[in-house]
Amino acid sequence: MSSKKHIVFIVNPISGTHNKEAILRLIEERLDRVKYDFSICRTQYAGHAFELAENAAKAGREIVVAIGGDGTINEIGRALIHTDTAMGIIPCGSGNGLARHLHIPMDAKGAIDVLNQGFVKTMDYGIIDGHPFFCTCGVGFDAFVSLKFADSGKRGLLTYLENTLHESVTYRPETYEIENSTGTVRYKAFLIACANASQYGNNAYIAPQASLTDGLMDITILEPFTVFEAPVLSFQLFNKTIDQNNRIKTMRDTQITIHREKEGVFHFDGDPIMGGKDLKVEIVPRGLNVIAPEKGKFTSEVLTPLQFFGELFGRKQITTTIARKHKELLQLNQHILRRLSKRN
Repeated sequence: MSSKKHIVFIVNPISGTHNKEAILRLIEERLDRVKYDFSICRTQYAGHAFELAENAAKAGREIVVAIGGDGTINEIGRALIHTDTAMGIIPCGSGNGLARHLHIPMDAKGAIDVLNQGFVKTMDYGIIDGHPFFCTCGVGFDAFVSLKFADSGKRGLLTYLENTLHESVTYRPETYEIENSTGTVRYKAFLIACANASQYGNNAYIAPQASLTDGLMDITILEPFTVFEAPVLSFQLFNKTIDQNNRIKTMRDTQITIHREKEGVFHFDGDPIMGGKDLKVEIVPRGLNVIAPEKGKFTSEVLTPLQFFGELFGRKQITTTIARKHKELLQLNQHILRRLSKRN
C-alpha cells in the first residue's frame, strides 16, 4: 500500500490574473513525487470548487490545493473546515490576503515548494450571518466597493483602486450599533471590518494585530474622515499602522452583532452579498488545517518602504520603477484633487 499522500489541485480557470496552464506545468515539474500523488480538477460553475473539495475530503484525500483567487480559496476552505484534509494555496488572485498572512510565496514555484515541505498548521475561521470567512468580513465602504468590483468586467489591483477612488467621493457613512461581550456601542462609521487575518490583501493591513490562532477577531471601525486625512489613512493601511490613527476604533472579541438601520450589502473574504439589518459575526477556534511555511508566523511583519514597493511594483529595476510610479502617483493625486474641487 502506498504511503504517499494525495493532493487534489482545484483550478478555477477564470479567477485571478495568472496563467493557470503555466502553473499546472510547474506542478508537473516541481512537485515532490516521492511524497505525493496528485490529481487536477477544473471548476466548471459557481460553487463547483466547494463540491470538489468536499468530495476530496470525504474520499480521505490529505490535501486540497486552491489555485485561484480569494473566492476560490473561500469555497475550498468552507468545504474543509472540521475535516482532516488540509488546504494548500497557490495564490493567483488579485488580493491573496490569506496567503500573504500565512507567508506563502506569491510566485507559483515558491508556493509549490511550501507544499513539498508539507507543514500543517491549524487556524481559526469566522462566520458572518452563516457564511464562513478566513480573512475578513464587514459592512460599509469595503463591502460597497466589493459589490462594485464584482460587477466590474476587469480584475486586478488597479481596477479595485479605480473603484475605490471613484466611490469614495460620494459614499455616505452609516450609523451602526455593535453589540459585544461588554455591551452595545454606537458609531457612525465609514466601514466596520471584522478580521481573522490581518489584511484584506495586497498588504493592506486593516487589522494589524490580528492573529489566526488566538480564538479572537479584531474589529476595526473607521469613523468618517475628510479628504485631507485620506492620504495618511492610505499610507497607514499599507504600513501596518492604521490602528494608530485617531479615526480608528478597535475592539477584540469572540462574537459580536452588528445592528444597522436597514438591509444592505456585507462581504466575506471580499465576496459581496445582501443581508439583513442584524448581522452576527463570530470566530470558531482551530477549525481549518492549512499548509504553510514552517517558520512563517501567523502574524504578519511590517514591510519596509523598499519591500513595499517591491511587492507592489515588482523587484526588477526597482529604483527606476519607484521613480516612475512616484510620478504616476503624483499625477493621480492631482487628478483626484481636481475632481474633488469640481464637486465642492
